[in-house]
Amino acid sequence: MKLIYQQMIGFFVVIFTTLLIVSAAIINYNNRQAYETNWRQLEGYARNFGEIFTEKDAQTGSYTPISTDFLNEVQVVLQDDQVVYVVYSADNQVIYPNTVINKALPESVWKELKAGKVIRMQTNRTSNQTTTEKGPAIGNGAELSYVIYPWFDSNKKFVGAMYIGSRVTRIKSSMREMERNLLVALGISLLVALALSYLLAHFYIRRINRLRSATRAVANGNFDVELVSRGRDEIDDLASDFNKMVHSLDESNREIARQEERRKEFMANAAHEMRTPLTTINGLLEGLAYDAIPEAAKGKSIELMQNETKRLIRLVNENLDYEKIRANQIVLNKRTFNGTEALSNIVSQLTKKAAAAGDQLVLTTTEPVNVYADYDRFVQVIFNITQNAVQFTENGQVTLTIKALATGTEVKISDNGLGMSDDQLKNIWERYYKADPSRKNTKYGESGLGLAIVHSLVEQHYGQITVESELHQGSTFTVTFPNEVEAARLAGHSKRIKPKQDEADQGSN
Repeated sequence: MKLIYQQMIGFFVVIFTTLLIVSAAIINYNNRQAYETNWRQLEGYARNFGEIFTEKDAQTGSYTPISTDFLNEVQVVLQDDQVVYVVYSADNQVIYPNTVINKALPESVWKELKAGKVIRMQTNRTSNQTTTEKGPAIGNGAELSYVIYPWFDSNKKFVGAMYIGSRVTRIKSSMREMERNLLVALGISLLVALALSYLLAHFYIRRINRLRSATRAVANGNFDVELVSRGRDEIDDLASDFNKMVHSLDESNREIARQEERRKEFMANAAHEMRTPLTTINGLLEGLAYDAIPEAAKGKSIELMQNETKRLIRLVNENLDYEKIRANQIVLNKRTFNGTEALSNIVSQLTKKAAAAGDQLVLTTTEPVNVYADYDRFVQVIFNITQNAVQFTENGQVTLTIKALATGTEVKISDNGLGMSDDQLKNIWERYYKADPSRKNTKYGESGLGLAIVHSLVEQHYGQITVESELHQGSTFTVTFPNEVEAARLAGHSKRIKPKQDEADQGSN
């Protein structure tokens, strides 16, 4: 069944049930009110008769009896109202009329009357015979609504009672008329409810259909979709969540495309980088095989093949190293060592390469500064950043500084070289990214993995790495390594949040 019909049926059933309950309540209330009004009217008649019955003669001081003629005349007057009555004396004897079958009221009823209780009842028709529980059989078998009203004199003395009733024909006729009117109103209301149910269902289904159309568009690869959400109800909340999902999918799709582009670029670069040394090695091997290389040049040729082989090994190792770091498969052997001495060794190793580029490599710190880290990985991080600075600086200066902090150690590597734009700064930690593609065939940084490895290693140490750069003005890399106490604190915090991150990773997979 279509959802619109389900919604219509749901709304219609709710409205229909409500109308039935309201109609039943109105009918029941009107029935009770009709009988209540009738009983009050009958009590009024009985009260007036009682005032006459309890009048005393001024001379004799005795009660003035109500004459039969008077009662007959009143009976004629009340005939149009279909009223019948019976008058009882204080000793439960019928005074009027003489035609009553039951000559006395039941003892239980009489006790209630003497206690001052007004009895309200109605007779019920069963098998075409009138049955009474507390009153006499009068009214020629008609259904009656009646009261039995006690009379007391001015001294609160019980002097008699009156049974007075009226046929319920007029009451039931009025109730039937009201029920007919309610049925007509109910029928009209149901038609209105049906139309209203359709409009409400159509309103909600239209909103859901908009969501379906947007979902189909996203499934077809169109992420330029956004639903209007006014925050009124759960459907608007769903629209908001849908918009967030679409934005997330769009970003993920862009990131996948970007990474795929980087991967293609890397494969092209790697193939190019591998083809050049392999071609060189193959040419030299052929020359050696056919004795085309002079004996004096053979040593140089072998050295060139060794360098090209090392270059290939370095390219492969960088990829393997990066994957191990990402998979947390490396073990860090952290210890405290002299960071100034480690930086001095790095400067010594890169001085020749810096001089080849016309650069000056300077270590400004001379006093010992302790670092808590894996020594080899620390050297790898600083070496990569420093080598990168040398690569993008010509005839300039690369400065290294190390200082102690309250929670660890800070190392800064500054240069006055090419610098980077804001767009380049956003991507320098990405795998295979090269800030200057025009220099991708230089001796250093062929794979575009150097800074990605650096970033991952620093995170493995629970440290931080930041960079400030301005195009054509140079760059400054700042690396902080926490001390032993801070590293332990950060490691404990990382373990507490790791399960949630793992769950998120599993969910995304």
